[in-house]
This record gives sequence, C-alpha cells and structure tokens, in this order.
Amino acid sequence: MNRSRIWAASGQVALAGGVVFFLLPPIPQDPAYHNFADQRALLGLPHCLDVLSNAAFLIVGVWGLIFLTHENSLQRSGGFPASSERWTYFFFFVGVFLTAFGSAYYHLAPDNARLVYDRLPMAIGFMALLAAVISERVDAQLGTRLLAPLIVLGIASVLYWRWTELHGRDDLRLYGLVQFGSILTIVLLAIFWASRYTRGVDIFAVAGLYGLAKLFEWLDGPIFALGNVVSGHTLKHLAAAAACYWVLRMLGLRSPELGSVQEPAIAEPRA
Repeated sequence: MNRSRIWAASGQVALAGGVVFFLLPPIPQDPAYHNFADQRALLGLPHCLDVLSNAAFLIVGVWGLIFLTHENSLQRSGGFPASSERWTYFFFFVGVFLTAFGSAYYHLAPDNARLVYDRLPMAIGFMALLAAVISERVDAQLGTRLLAPLIVLGIASVLYWRWTELHGRDDLRLYGLVQFGSILTIVLLAIFWASRYTRGVDIFAVAGLYGLAKLFEWLDGPIFALGNVVSGHTLKHLAAAAACYWVLRMLGLRSPELGSVQEPAIAEPRA
C-alpha cells in the first residue's frame, strides 16, 4: 500500500468520524454518573477505594517510563527499529501516569469540573496508543507524524465537552469518538495489518482488558451489592491499569519480526 492510499484511508476514517459526530445528537453527561456505589471513607479519605485504586496507574506509568528511558531495558527487548516509535509509547505512559493523579483528584469529590482532570490524561493515552499501533502496523513515519495532532484532538475533545457543559449545551460526542473510536480503530488495524514485532496479538488482550474495565464500570452498583466489599468502579481502575500493564509487558517481551530490523517504510495489509 503506497503513501497516497494510506493518506486516503486516513481521510476516510476522519470523514467517517465526522459523519458520526454530526449525525448523533448531543450526548450530555449524566449527572448520576458521579454517584458511585462505594461511598465509604477511611481515615478521612472519601471514596477511599475508588481513590486508592488509582495507585495501579501510578505504578504502571512510572514503570513504563523507566523502561522506555533505560537503554538496557530496550536492548533486552529488541528496542525499536524505528527509534521515533519510542515517543508514541512515552506519551502513552505519560497519560497513564497522569491518570493516577487526575482520577484520584476526581474521585475525592466527583463532579463535572473535576472530571476534566480525569479525562484529559486518558485522552492523551488513547491517542498515543493509536499512534503507536499505526507506527507498528501501517507506517512508522505516519504514526510519529500523527502523534501530536492526535494528542491535540484528544485534549480538545475533553475541553470541548467542558466548554459545552459550561454553556448549557453539554456534549460528549467528540470525547466518545476519541475514547471508543480509538479503541475500535486499534482493533481494526490489528485485524487487517500485521505487526512488525512479535507479540502482536497482545493488543487484543489490551483491548479485552479495557472492555472488561468498561463492564465493571457499568456494573458498579451490582458488584458492590454482592457483599459490600469492592465496587465495580474500583475493579474498573484495576482492569484498566492491567490493560496498560499488558502494553508494557508486550514491549518487554517482543522483538522485531524477521526482516524488520531496518527502519520500515510502509506495511502491507493482510491478505
């Protein structure tokens, strides 16, 4: 597949996202979203487990950043034949790291104003991971070039929601496209394009764990009602952090596929 066809395909994806955005009616933030099942406090810390479970993001984020900034770790794992690809994962783990603080801050006193700080780093992580998958499966240069615009789009989606909320036109459509559109695109890329690294199927485990996290979120109350031990939202944090860890695990175990030692140009889609 040549570059012109890749750019054409990218334009079609962007056009499809724009069509979905304009066809859907504005999606307001449900006020009940902030009423989490586990309201327990411990030692003066409100919503204790929903706050403390964000430590999992902190651990994975720091671990990932250490891995990416230590040459010995990269050499043991085979490194990045396209050195620029490291930046996509660097910003992914920056997003994971910042999510620990943004989500903890939000859960101390959940409301729309604090939710901005929860969603901003998540949007950075989604977009950086999408850029990483594009680099590995489609075109290394394209993924790197798209990293900054994608991150800007992710941040803009959160700020757009907050702006509409403050002006009485609460609209989550763009943020929804960033979150769910990025995951769907990653899965589709993984289905139709082979990775230039071993462990390529691990991206499906990442998507599966994130899907499990969303299921836990949806079942927040019913899970807590099973024994008032742990809520679905707390488990959501742990499952989402496990998805981020699986990305790190993939990087640590993988190696370039035969023939991918040199910096690649453009990958061909699967037959």
